[in-house]
Amino acid sequence: MLKTLRNAFKIKDVRRRLFYVLLMLVVVRIGSQLPIPGVDSNYFKNWFASQSSDAFNFFDAFTGGSFTEMSIFALSITPYITSSIIIQLLTIAFKTLEDMQRDGEEGRKKLTAITRYVTIGLALFQSIAMTIGFGNKGLIPDINFLKGVVVVCCLTAGSAMLMWIGEQITEKGVGNGISIILMINIVSRIPSDLVTLFEQFVKGKTIAKGALAALIIAAVILVVVVLVLILNGGVRKIPVQYSKKMVGRKVMGGQSSSIPLKVNTAGVIPIIFASSLMSFPVIIMTLVGKTGGDGIGGHILKALTSNNWFNPSEPVYSIGLVVYILLVIFFAYFYTSITFNPMEVADNMKKQGGFIPGIRPGKPTQEYLEQILSYLIFIGATGLVIVAVIPFFFNGVFGANVSFGGTSLIIVVGVVLETLKQIESRMLVRNYKGFLSE
Repeated sequence: MLKTLRNAFKIKDVRRRLFYVLLMLVVVRIGSQLPIPGVDSNYFKNWFASQSSDAFNFFDAFTGGSFTEMSIFALSITPYITSSIIIQLLTIAFKTLEDMQRDGEEGRKKLTAITRYVTIGLALFQSIAMTIGFGNKGLIPDINFLKGVVVVCCLTAGSAMLMWIGEQITEKGVGNGISIILMINIVSRIPSDLVTLFEQFVKGKTIAKGALAALIIAAVILVVVVLVLILNGGVRKIPVQYSKKMVGRKVMGGQSSSIPLKVNTAGVIPIIFASSLMSFPVIIMTLVGKTGGDGIGGHILKALTSNNWFNPSEPVYSIGLVVYILLVIFFAYFYTSITFNPMEVADNMKKQGGFIPGIRPGKPTQEYLEQILSYLIFIGATGLVIVAVIPFFFNGVFGANVSFGGTSLIIVVGVVLETLKQIESRMLVRNYKGFLSE
């Protein structure tokens, strides 16, 4: 990785793009510290300290701490991510959107525009809901209509600006801009989390106990990162052979190729979906002040909170972990079925004269791909569960509550690897151009 970056800085075009990315990330982090006028920036810090639920910690990690600071980037790019997922799901239900998706560059531009409008709508809705829900409770001192409008405008404009910055990074920089912004937000929280772990397990202990605790923490983080690397890099290549055919006087085809099927076909989406679905009831009850209690509802909310999983004194709440695992596996199958269509792949192969050795074209090829895909999805979902559950285990047993968990590490490692691939591809294109120009 370091060698790739060193070589990239030797190329003027790539170096310029990397500096542009760094400049935009500086803007993002500065904006994350700019408070909204008329807002008590300590409100959410105090509110978080009084909550036993971890439902909002997941959101705050994605915003890089902007949410607790109530900066102009408090909503971060979460409205854009939600909008993208909604549009992607709607392409199945509405044929018009599906046709746009298949309509090449022109269709993708239209889908991008729709995603932007939905993002602004979601950001506006969330801003209004936050202003109304928390404004009268101390978030906005001496609240009035004008102050409320200012807060809504700042939050919505901040989210829109981050969306624009992400698109500019994608166009003028290197890598996917939205993913890079999400990654830098997550990374910005890691130093404070490491300080928390140090103060909780190392500080004040004897040298032997402190060193052992630091070694265990480093080993756990390293193991999770290695598992994520294995999970992201795992690929099953399906060999494809194309038959030869005569076109005029030339023999065309006859090449060998392969269909790369990733083990983690759905990426981090299943974890995000499962975490969001389980956090939703807790967030709603927290906002209306109905958390806790000894009734059935209170026990259900405790089971849905990951802080209570693996708790030796209350093992019954680990039932929520079972629900979480089932949701991750379900969403892994569901999301993959949306993004990869074996029937379409089999039909395209048949039209182009391609076939999998030993498998007949058409329906048998489709069934073979479905069988392989189902096997890979289960392995990928199992790997996601292991990576996600490791932080939950140490949180429940040892009380190591930090914002960077398996989900965050999957996102960070995935974005870094994808960005490095794009840097290498740009360096490769530059070398080809240099060769051709000679």
